[in-house]
Amino acid sequence: MGGEAAGHEHDETVNLEGLLEQLGEAGDGDDDGRVTIEAVHHAVGRRAFGPVLVIPGLMALSPVSGMPGVPTAVGIIVLLICGQLLIGRSTFWLPGFVLRRSVSKQRFEQAMRFIRPVARFVDRLIKPRLRFLAEGAAAYVIAALCLALALISPLLEAVPFAITGVGAALTAFGFALIADDGVLSLLAAASCAVTAGLVIMAW
Repeated sequence: MGGEAAGHEHDETVNLEGLLEQLGEAGDGDDDGRVTIEAVHHAVGRRAFGPVLVIPGLMALSPVSGMPGVPTAVGIIVLLICGQLLIGRSTFWLPGFVLRRSVSKQRFEQAMRFIRPVARFVDRLIKPRLRFLAEGAAAYVIAALCLALALISPLLEAVPFAITGVGAALTAFGFALIADDGVLSLLAAASCAVTAGLVIMAW
C-alpha cells in the first residue's frame, strides 16, 4: 500500500484532540510571530496519510479559510499529498513555496481554539466500522476523491468560506483512515458530492 503512507503509523495520532496537541507543537516552536506549513507538517509527521490529509482539511474548516489564497493552498497541498500516495511514495514531500506559507501565531491559536470543541465532539463519534471502506484499496479511492476536491478548491476563492465543504470532506476522510471508520468514509464521500454540486451550480 505504497509503503507506510496509506496507513496510520504515526504513533501518537489516534483521534482529533491528539492531532491538535501535535499541531500545537508547530506554534510552540515559533519565534517570529508566524506559523509555517513546514512547522505543521513536521509536527504531525510525514508518513501517515490520514493525519497529513487532516491538516489541509482543518485549514479549510478554520477561520483562516477566509484569507485570500487559502483555498488554492489547500488544493495544492492535497493535490501533492494524494498524487504521491497514488504513485506509491512512502513519505510525503511538499515544495518549499508551500512549506514557507504561514499565518500569524495569533490566527493559528484562534483556529485551534475554534476547532477544539469540534474535536471533542467528533472524537466521541469515530470508531472502527465497515473497515473495508477505510483501509487497503479503499485508501486509493479516497485519495482519488480528495484529488478531485483539490482540483476544484481554487475555484472557491471567489466565494468566502465556500472551502468549508472541502474541509469537512478532507477532515472526515483523514479520520476515517486513522480510525478505520468506513461510515465516516461514506459521509465524506457524500460531502464530496454536495460540494461538487455546489461548484457546478455556482459556475
